[in-house]
Amino acid sequence: MLKIRVFRAIDDLESCKRFAEGHANVLRDYGVTKVTSSKNDWFDNPGVYVVIVEDDETGEVVGGERIHMVEPGHPLPIEEAISIVEDRIYGLVKQYADNKLTGELCGLWNAKAIAGKGVSILLTKLGVALANRLKMDSLFVLCAPYTVSMCQASGFEIETSIGNKGTFIYPKLDLVATALVVKDVEGLSTADERFRKEIFTYIDTPSGKSV
Repeated sequence: MLKIRVFRAIDDLESCKRFAEGHANVLRDYGVTKVTSSKNDWFDNPGVYVVIVEDDETGEVVGGERIHMVEPGHPLPIEEAISIVEDRIYGLVKQYADNKLTGELCGLWNAKAIAGKGVSILLTKLGVALANRLKMDSLFVLCAPYTVSMCQASGFEIETSIGNKGTFIYPKLDLVATALVVKDVEGLSTADERFRKEIFTYIDTPSGKSV
């Protein structure tokens, strides 16, 4: 059985390290070594919350994700990732942060051992639910092509004002990433109705979850 829990990064350094090790291993399996969300400078960022998936029997970390809230001195991973080719990302984040609370869902991964079990879809929903619990107004994500529809069902919309209608060559020359934003974290007005109901169920019952 898998157990899911949430913690603030600065409150559990050991779990942060275990999350980072598992994430790095998965990226290496796919030949990816340069992903900004895999850097470990978030360990001491007070604006980072971590969702971690553990094997209940072995205690092994087999998946997870992070929410990075806008924090002075800590650029969002999406800003660091695409600013080299699209410096308008800074202004866009600033726009969403103007008298409001924004951030990013990033570092979502799961081990091959649990691939195909729907964990990535569940984590996406839980990430949006966590953003709602944190009283965030909007939420960015930078994702691979095969996860765009999943993100859109969870309320994200493609941010066409940057890049090539929201897409970028990242993290390698043969890979494409898409920037999306949930513009209404409170009401999730653009989410698929089934996904929306499930997300609000997680919002209303935020205790630890087993799957």
